[in-house]
Amino acid sequence: MTEQYQVTGSTAAAISGSIEAGVRRGDWVWGEALPPIRVLADELHVSPATVSKAYADLRQRGIVETSGRRGTRIRSRPPIGGARAALRLPVPAGALDLSSGDPDVRLLPALGPHLRVVSDEVGAPGGYAAADAMPELVDAAGPRLEADGVPVAAGAITVTNGTLDAIERLLTTHLRPGDAVAVEDPGWANLLDLLAALGLTPLPVAMDDEGPLPDRLLDAIASGARAVVITTRAQNPTGAAVTTERAAALRKVLSFRPEVLLIEDDHAAELSGVPLHCLSGATTAWAFVRSASKPFGPDLRIAVMAGDEATIARVAGRMRIGTGWVSTLLQRLLLRLWRDEDVAAQIAAAGRSYDHRRDTLRHALTSRGVKAYGTTGINLWVRTPDETRLITALRDAGYAVAPGSLFRMDAPPGVRITVSPLDDEAIEPLADIVAAAAYPPGVSIVGR
Repeated sequence: MTEQYQVTGSTAAAISGSIEAGVRRGDWVWGEALPPIRVLADELHVSPATVSKAYADLRQRGIVETSGRRGTRIRSRPPIGGARAALRLPVPAGALDLSSGDPDVRLLPALGPHLRVVSDEVGAPGGYAAADAMPELVDAAGPRLEADGVPVAAGAITVTNGTLDAIERLLTTHLRPGDAVAVEDPGWANLLDLLAALGLTPLPVAMDDEGPLPDRLLDAIASGARAVVITTRAQNPTGAAVTTERAAALRKVLSFRPEVLLIEDDHAAELSGVPLHCLSGATTAWAFVRSASKPFGPDLRIAVMAGDEATIARVAGRMRIGTGWVSTLLQRLLLRLWRDEDVAAQIAAAGRSYDHRRDTLRHALTSRGVKAYGTTGINLWVRTPDETRLITALRDAGYAVAPGSLFRMDAPPGVRITVSPLDDEAIEPLADIVAAAAYPPGVSIVGR
């Protein structure tokens, strides 16, 4: 918070409104601590209960988070707009951005030529009555999902505006504010922000290279989780992929609570490079979400969702009274891309390129004594006892990476490095800098 900015208000609503306005204008930065409750109460001449209620309101709406001894702090992506409300760490001018999690734009298929063909094929404009998941897209999606082991029932497929839109609709149609959701730790930062905005409580489930640990998932379910979100492969940020053995163990855990909503996120889809070992069908209510954004480009905001009949009906029905539907132009574009053999070959080549960059960097770090996780996808998770030190050293050397605090709850510190922008010649110099800064002098690397 700038020195000039002062929280104002004599009621809880006014105080929370004042802080929200400061976030909207950019007077608060991501991770900055709010004043202790008693300190702010003394400054405003109100009771501590009034300030506590204001903070609780901000927390319930996902603007702040409570971080134990670190106090109450501004979330990385609070659900409010404004000219300066994007609070992620800025990328210094001239730095190589390894923080975004975006695919390499050089490897994405060109959408323009396909859009022109789709536009010519559309013919007469469509109306509201025809707005829904296109039968042709559903018919094409079914065999693609079934080939990966997803138990697709007839008609139990719909489309949404990307993965996060799908997860939000699933959670809001099954859960209520205050309900608990089991999530991977470390896990997808956007999902954690969404849970905060919806007033849902995340229950962390520890990870290893094979996905969520079964005993930790059992703990979360026993603690009252009403939904579980699992990334089956190319997990963000760790690159974990669920194996055959792990899938069987997780399915067994889920069988103890078949009423739990299971959400599987297959965001990398065709880029993953490893077989899918899905969990879908292990519970009564389930959904499998496959996004097009990573393989085909972030501009293609569309995801295909399969699930049990009741869940898909709820999501489709809720969409009809909200945004209505996913643009049929986008649906036709995705269908055309699926049918293009040249595009399929291009995406397969992109997947091999990501595998090469990720594996080369991971091996380079391992040879230097640094533990890096990542067997699939476009990210590496690098463990370090001091995130700030590593981030600062990399920034000074011309690299921007994502702080692990965005992704973790109980997990040890680390940073996420996106390999998409890396060319071969940049890998060894980057590994040298990470190795020099990941573990300060005198800190043992044994058992990290």
